[in-house]
Amino acid sequence: MRLYVLQLGINPTTGSPVPGYLIQTDDGTNVLVDTGFGPDMVELSRRPGHEGARVTEQDLVVNQLKRLGVRPEDVRYLVATHFDRDHAGSLAAFAGAEIVVQRRHYEAAQGGHPRFAGTRAQWGDPRLRYRVVDGDTTLLPGIELLETSGHVPGHQSVLVRLPKTGPVLLAIDAIARALGDHTPENRPLGPYDLDEAGIRASTRKLVDLAAREGVRLTIYGHDPDEWKKVKKAPEFYT
Repeated sequence: MRLYVLQLGINPTTGSPVPGYLIQTDDGTNVLVDTGFGPDMVELSRRPGHEGARVTEQDLVVNQLKRLGVRPEDVRYLVATHFDRDHAGSLAAFAGAEIVVQRRHYEAAQGGHPRFAGTRAQWGDPRLRYRVVDGDTTLLPGIELLETSGHVPGHQSVLVRLPKTGPVLLAIDAIARALGDHTPENRPLGPYDLDEAGIRASTRKLVDLAAREGVRLTIYGHDPDEWKKVKKAPEFYT
């Protein structure tokens, strides 16, 4: 089993990354976690005065995968952690994959939650095939989905059990930055975290899980300092 960490964009001012992940199982199954922004962000990034994340053609998930010899049609499962623009901006490029999402999240989006209106053309594409799951779920041996609401309803994180590296926690936006001296109960909240009680409970859940499972590596959602320490594709963890 391999874990590739994909850089799908970066904020040049702060260094905050836009991550995605490709997991390749022992039998060659490709599992993609998140898709980053869509091609429209490439054009927006070129405009004078643009602030925030910048995305180049090379950063687009289909091109990151191409570097690894993986085509969109080669992706069997796509784990959609949530439908924010920087995580689900290219879902429609993977119409052949089974998209796995938490039921609570999918129903919130379908119910008209304004947070996800901007990516409706992606997650609402009629060609997409969904598998909705309820709570913590084993997707495949060694790949566990963890319900971590708070940032948004039905957000999910991923635990990957690698044979050499050991357990790797992809916290996604449940813990966007390393806690440092903070605890789950007093950690700062991000500007896009919707539910304080939920984000604190999910942070505690992941911290406790990391201790219990002996997690060797945690990759945070958008931490510029921690991002510098992470191996990026085409390098990989095993």
